[in-house]
Amino acid sequence: MQSTIRLSVSEASKLFGVCQRTIRRAITLQEVTYIVVQGRYKINFESLLRWSQRTTTVRNKRDKLGMGQFVDQWKVRNKLFSPNPQAFDKEEKE
Repeated sequence: MQSTIRLSVSEASKLFGVCQRTIRRAITLQEVTYIVVQGRYKINFESLLRWSQRTTTVRNKRDKLGMGQFVDQWKVRNKLFSPNPQAFDKEEKE
């Protein structure tokens, strides 16, 4: 069973590198899925990812100001913990 990850408007804006108004606009235009918990929006993370990939401006901000700026740091460089050890073999041959 897969659990759903939900973010608040402020968490989503920080994670994606956009202002809160941009997230609220996406909610208003029904571009993301959400629920309301105690009067606060809780936005489905998966729908935020899809939304950020559709819009060029948001995609660029996500990659430069949001979570995308850390992607290089996330790369696993240890064969022992890599989900794909064959990728290291290819790099070594090149």
